[in-house]
Amino acid sequence: MPESSPYDTYTSPLASRNASAQMLTLWSPRHKFNIWRRIWLAVAEAQHELGLPVGKEQVEELRAVVTRPGGITDAEMKAAEKYERELRHDVMAHVHALGDSCPKAKGIIHLGMTSQDVVCNADAIVLTQATDIIRAKSVRAELSLGRAALAHASTPCLGFTHYQPAQPVTVGRRIAGWAYEVHLCQQRLCATEYRNVFFKGIRGATGTQASFVELVSGDTAKVDRVEQKVMSNLAAYLRESPFWAGTSGFNTHVLTTQNYPRVVDTFILADLASTASILHKIATDIRLLANRKELDEPFEDKQIGSSAMPYKRNPMRCERICGLTRFVMNLVGNAYDTAATQWLERTLDDSSNRRLSLPEAFLALDGALDLMHNVASGLVVHEATVRKNLMAELPFMATENLLMACVKAGGDRQAYHEHIRAHAQAAGLRVKQEGLDNDLIDRLKADPAFHTPALKSELDWSGAMNPMNYIGRSVEQTERFINEVVEPLRAQYGDAIAKLEASGPKV
Repeated sequence: MPESSPYDTYTSPLASRNASAQMLTLWSPRHKFNIWRRIWLAVAEAQHELGLPVGKEQVEELRAVVTRPGGITDAEMKAAEKYERELRHDVMAHVHALGDSCPKAKGIIHLGMTSQDVVCNADAIVLTQATDIIRAKSVRAELSLGRAALAHASTPCLGFTHYQPAQPVTVGRRIAGWAYEVHLCQQRLCATEYRNVFFKGIRGATGTQASFVELVSGDTAKVDRVEQKVMSNLAAYLRESPFWAGTSGFNTHVLTTQNYPRVVDTFILADLASTASILHKIATDIRLLANRKELDEPFEDKQIGSSAMPYKRNPMRCERICGLTRFVMNLVGNAYDTAATQWLERTLDDSSNRRLSLPEAFLALDGALDLMHNVASGLVVHEATVRKNLMAELPFMATENLLMACVKAGGDRQAYHEHIRAHAQAAGLRVKQEGLDNDLIDRLKADPAFHTPALKSELDWSGAMNPMNYIGRSVEQTERFINEVVEPLRAQYGDAIAKLEASGPKV
């Protein structure tokens, strides 16, 4: 048979185009199976230490294999794959493969355990590590947006509500708003359920620990000590991980069935989806503003925007962000369905779904966060166009301040509102139907209603077209947010972000 080629089979775009090497490593088979082996070692060590039928020589042999540099070998992986084809059970396949490498320990590997004592605790570790990366990347994106916000804190621009021209803001204030929503999502990922690892524990087939009670001849206190020792060993292992980010504490679920409560997965995917939704919103805003020629994402010297239209400068990074994050948002339903259909003490239809929905949610969001960092770091603001677009609409914006001045001078708010409304509608039709400039200010200045003695000292016609008079506290709010919220994160997450930079993103 001809040698197989990677070009002859499907490869997930999450692996080939989007996710970082760090995140791919976390969800790799080798990383997972190395954790499984660490769990078997931790259980054997605890059982031996507390007098269960596990010998010192068996533990030492197991430790020597499990802790060797690189962990599980390719040959052992292939052996496990062969066992699984025969046994149709992935955990038992790896029990046998590990036993082949540890013949003396073979008979005590997985003693008293059920498969989910291995899988669920390993999942807790990987989910913790993956969340640490997402948290750090969220902070990095927030910092990048913060830098862009500060650089343009005093650049006035047209605001929009309903995607219609509204009161002016500044470019920096708008970007700070994006950063704040990323911050809110990042804070969710700092909540107790993420800063503390919740292991499943060692509970047996239905969560009652019946097999362990049998092993210790009914000494339930010893069962607790075995579990506590195992969890302590796993915590120590997690601290050694290159992905460790200083999680606060380690806990074990109070009650489980064969697996940890699958509702936990809904919490995780929902919070990933929340982050995804904000990245989608930011990327969409940039795409809308790119159409108005106010913003552009980074564009390489030789980058091609369109195969047919050479002039195109499509916002492809932001489009990818929208596509990836939409995928993440739509994965949440899988977790809800899985949690809802866990019959009684366990059913297996969760397994095949979780193998897809959990890693792919993290991989897709990982790629989207890398893209957002790249876009924010190289965001191009076309200030001349920003000002041109604002000035074309500013006469309308000025009317709110003019109305306030009329009322302060003792005028009837409703009457002046009607004067302004009539002139504004006429000026708007002139712009839309005749393609002429906005002459609203000239119309108002010519209206005798605005030339009363009382208004002479209140109306500032000379400042009516100064956009800085209409941005409220945009500059102050931006600078305060950067100084009080964003900048403290730089020191707090500096080491974690440095680790991210060691693994180049796929952008």
